[in-house]
Formats: sequence, structure tokens, C-alpha cells
Amino acid sequence: MDTLQLWSWLADAVLTLHFAVVLFVLGGALVVLLGGPAGWAWVRAPLLRWAHLGAISFVVLQTWLGADCPLTVLEIWLRRQARNAGYEKSFIEHWVQRLLYYDAPPWVFGLAYTLFGLVVLWLWRRWPPRPWRRPGRRKP
Repeated sequence: MDTLQLWSWLADAVLTLHFAVVLFVLGGALVVLLGGPAGWAWVRAPLLRWAHLGAISFVVLQTWLGADCPLTVLEIWLRRQARNAGYEKSFIEHWVQRLLYYDAPPWVFGLAYTLFGLVVLWLWRRWPPRPWRRPGRRKP
């Protein structure tokens, strides 16, 4: 594998990670919305819920501050290092970018992320995470 292919592969890996984060944020809200009323205990797991709240909070804050997503910035940098060697786009880049990126004014994304963040806060209030348990202590 030459260096340009490595840069391209790393860019695809970052893009795939970015897609996974988006799925986590969207899917996390969906499973709480479905699992909360159904009584699924795992959707109230503190680590899951705090990670989910942290992820959407980061997205909303970065949008309000007008900052670019660090994963997008890293991916662009890696693609520049690859000098778009070989095909214009890899398979992963073609399909994941098609699903992930849209052309709209920044305020549209800010509004959408903020409204989604409010939904996550409502889910947090409606079905809060269960309290943290100390390791080694079990309920009788």
C-alpha cells in the first residue's frame, strides 16, 4: 500500500466513524423513544445516556459557535494528503457522503440540531438514566 492509498483509507475510516456517530445520535434517541415506554431497562443505562447527551450537546454547541465539525475537518485534511489518488471517490466516500452531507444554509442545520437536542433533553426528563451503581454491590 502506498502512502496516498493510506491517506485515502484513513479519510474513509474517519468518514465511516462520522457516519457511526450520526447513527448513534439519531439511533440513541429512537431507542429511548421506543424503549422508554416499553420498559427496556438497557435504554436507561447511565453510560449510554450520558454519551448520547454529550454527543448531541457537542454538535449543538459547535453549531452555535459556528465551528466546523472536527471529523469533517480531519477527513478533508486526509483527503488533501491523498491528493485524490486513483478514483475520484472511493466506494465508502461516495455512499456515506451522499447520506451524510446536505447543501443547506448553516441556520437550517443549527435549527435542526437545536430542536433535536431539545428532543434529547425531553427524552432525558421523561425516561431518565438509572442511577450509577458501585462495582461489586448487587441488589438482593
